[in-house]
Amino acid sequence: MLITNKEIQICFDNAIKILNNNLKDFTYDFQEANSINNFYQKSKNVDWTTGFCTGEYWLAYEYSKDTAFCNAANIQVDSFLERIENQINVEHHDMGFLYSPSCVASYKLTKNENGKKAALLAADKLITRFQEKGKFFQAWGELGAENNYRLIIDCLLNLPLLYWATDITGNPNYREKAVEHTKTSLANLVRQDNSTFHTFFFDHNTGAPLRGVTHQGYRDNSAWARGQAWGIYGLALSYRYTKNPTCIDLFYRVADFFIEHLPKDLIPFWDLEFTDGDGEPKDSSAAVIWACGMLEMSKYLDREKAVYYTDYAKKIAYSLYKDYAVKDISISNGLLLHGVYAKKSEFNGVTDRGVDECNTWGDYFWLELLTRLSKDWEIYW
Repeated sequence: MLITNKEIQICFDNAIKILNNNLKDFTYDFQEANSINNFYQKSKNVDWTTGFCTGEYWLAYEYSKDTAFCNAANIQVDSFLERIENQINVEHHDMGFLYSPSCVASYKLTKNENGKKAALLAADKLITRFQEKGKFFQAWGELGAENNYRLIIDCLLNLPLLYWATDITGNPNYREKAVEHTKTSLANLVRQDNSTFHTFFFDHNTGAPLRGVTHQGYRDNSAWARGQAWGIYGLALSYRYTKNPTCIDLFYRVADFFIEHLPKDLIPFWDLEFTDGDGEPKDSSAAVIWACGMLEMSKYLDREKAVYYTDYAKKIAYSLYKDYAVKDISISNGLLLHGVYAKKSEFNGVTDRGVDECNTWGDYFWLELLTRLSKDWEIYW
């Protein structure tokens, strides 16, 4: 089933009610990255996920025209400026996740100069993580450290901040570094079977490619669902900004692998290793990221391919509307149920967190998916 325009409106209206109710708790405070028993607790602006909270308000403002969302979002933009000026938990690559849906969006929608300033400072911070040996942005840890000399697939979503910074400032360095990282990612992250590595190590002395491993997936050679989804959306965004035809070739491979490993209701398990009957949790956030990526890439494909991937996004949206979207505020103050932050396995290095819960990026990309299905959206990325 494809989601209808009426069902999209129902989803939007339910989300607006929930977010309106959340304003009292999450304006000067932010949501934790994931819910607990389906309800978010308050957090300060310290995690890598807080930009999605603000992004939800911008999307709600675009749909509803309610200035309460605009005002709350711009209050949060001031918090992002304070965060980057005071270097509060910014020693990682996730400046795009933090500053694109919050501060870039603010500048695009309201010409907020604090949003512009904060986002440019964040772009400057991201540039400091570029490693000339290997040509990539180091994801985590002390710069140059052997045990963290790696990129992760998620970073493809951080790069649009740099393309925007070049457009705003005229400084080509931001874009050039983004293009270099993209080339390195394209060359190393997609396996022969069209699944993707979550993270890839390089030699810290020479920059030579070493090995792909997982961090949050089930095992090193499985396909972590959210990582595969980041890859799909990241390839679409990379093509948007570079027009490198390799992005389209890899997109077909990575997106079709995702489709081939979906369960009956089209919402993936947390790792694509699993299917119906395995008893593993779903990750609805991977589904919405994937669907947004397909809609973005469909802009650049021939009509037959564009319709194919657009229809898949609409099928995903219908399944989410039917069984995953929050319809009653008494059930959750989030928007999308049945997500996974991290799931422990015998092969990975994480502990269970936010398993079968809402998460902020899932909620954000759910609204982004609805927005993309509703109009020709000027993206924040």
